[in-house]
Amino acid sequence: MYVNTEIVIFVLYLALMIGIGIYFFIRDREGGEKTYFLGGRQMGAWVAGLSAGASDMSAWVLMGLPTSVYALGLGQVWIAVGLAAGYTISWLAEAPRLRKFSIIANDSITIPQYLTNRFLSKSLALQVICAAVFLVAYTIYAASSIKACGTLFNTVLGIDAGTAMYIAAIIIVGYTFLGGFSAVCWTDFFQGMLMLGAMLIAPIFAMAVIDFSSSNVTSIPADFWNPVANWKDIISGLAWGLGYFGMPHIIIRFMSISSQKELKKSSAIGIAWTILILVFATLIGIFGRMLLGYDAVVEENSLVFINMVRMLFPPILCGLLLAAVLAAAMSTADSQLLSAASAFASDVYKPIVRKNKSGDKEMSWVGRLVIVAIAIAALTIASMPNSGSIMSLVSNAWGVFGAAFGPVIILSLY
Repeated sequence: MYVNTEIVIFVLYLALMIGIGIYFFIRDREGGEKTYFLGGRQMGAWVAGLSAGASDMSAWVLMGLPTSVYALGLGQVWIAVGLAAGYTISWLAEAPRLRKFSIIANDSITIPQYLTNRFLSKSLALQVICAAVFLVAYTIYAASSIKACGTLFNTVLGIDAGTAMYIAAIIIVGYTFLGGFSAVCWTDFFQGMLMLGAMLIAPIFAMAVIDFSSSNVTSIPADFWNPVANWKDIISGLAWGLGYFGMPHIIIRFMSISSQKELKKSSAIGIAWTILILVFATLIGIFGRMLLGYDAVVEENSLVFINMVRMLFPPILCGLLLAAVLAAAMSTADSQLLSAASAFASDVYKPIVRKNKSGDKEMSWVGRLVIVAIAIAALTIASMPNSGSIMSLVSNAWGVFGAAFGPVIILSLY
């Protein structure tokens, strides 16, 4: 009963995502490079704020983080603290200047373009090197998101993980290919709302039914509640926040906002959404331990949120809440594909292959073809048995972007 209902909910959800892509394909059919890759700098506060958050918070925030807290205790919250701090500082200190400077720097629409124009480089070397890093790192990053989608379909619906990855890739490529940046941001907006709703509801209902005198609660070891047990975990957790300053698929949202006034609203929305998501992800881990008790299978397969939802809610609501996990994975993958495509099309193809003679429509179609190519490469990596865990793929790509672009972008703004 649960699986059949969840399949129906998932199919309806995926159909909605494709529908959004078709809508923006029709609406923006006369648009060009700037429209396809940056939404024409017309994003409003709510869409930009939630899109930035949703493109950042992958399925990890619904599966990985709660399970880490569930298994290891409050010492794991420092990753959430580091991410919340880094995200907040990025919105307040980086976003206003990056939007302003990217317009001044010859109306740059990609990060490689911005850096080249900001430093008045007469050579294309900087632009091409940045684009090459984008392509490699984002292909790996997209592989992690596609792999997460496959794991989710396999865990929730029992579909073969390999088949599930192909299904997820086709859907993500479909609406990204059709609608570009606008479709990605609007799907991220709905996905962000779904994620927030699911993460608010689950711990509230869990708290209402937990028997605090049960053995599941009383058997929790004392060190579970100690948030400062390991200083190495604290330092490494806080360091995750540094990656935000160089994460192109997130900071590109800053450049897309329609005005400085809207940016101020967007920063408040984005920061509030992210903090709530991280707080409730932590609570899901804590209440999951109390409600489910410790189970090595739950830890190994990151099933805390999934098992909690199935225990607490009827099939229809369960399907809606589990769709939030799929939303989290998809909202990250689409942004990664589009960022990589824009880097190749605008920073390699246009200046080198076409010598800046390509038209707007040509650029948008080149971007679409690159999205397909990168998705195929990412799917190939994700399908490899020795490709590594989702977390290892994410951490490698996160480290590359944070180290390669964070310092130089901050220095370009101050």
